[in-house]
Amino acid sequence: MDDDDRRRVLDLLCEDARYTPEDVARQLDLTPEEAEAHIEALEDEGVLRGYTAVVDWAALDDGIVEAKVELNVELDRETGYEDISRRIAKFPEVAAFQLVSGDYDFALEVRADSMNAVSRFVSEEIAPIPEVTQTVTHYVMETYKAEGIEFGDGEEDDRLSYSP
Repeated sequence: MDDDDRRRVLDLLCEDARYTPEDVARQLDLTPEEAEAHIEALEDEGVLRGYTAVVDWAALDDGIVEAKVELNVELDRETGYEDISRRIAKFPEVAAFQLVSGDYDFALEVRADSMNAVSRFVSEEIAPIPEVTQTVTHYVMETYKAEGIEFGDGEEDDRLSYSP
């Protein structure tokens, strides 16, 4: 499978992870067997890590609370970013975790049942890690787009713009 085929298969699965090999084959002019082989190869290579749903947590009555947490860390000779990431990634509250450039070192996406639960998690599990020097928590107030999917009520804003 060449890079173009890989990318085309990935683009389709990112559009809708529910596509079957037959759906992929039909859209890419492949046989179902070829499409299935491409998908299996991407899974075996670790390129496709899983399939997930995009959820509007705010639409649930019990609403999950989401927060973005900035972490600064201080490394020493024995401890690197990978060591810290292994410790933090294991927590079920951590939905996403990246090493980033800029004013802080790591970006975490945390989900819990309440703002209090998020706060407790950060203060009791993350902040006490010896290498963590600072945390900043940003609670998500509204989600407008996630994983390429726009959220909203489906109604178009038909107001006219006004400029004096």
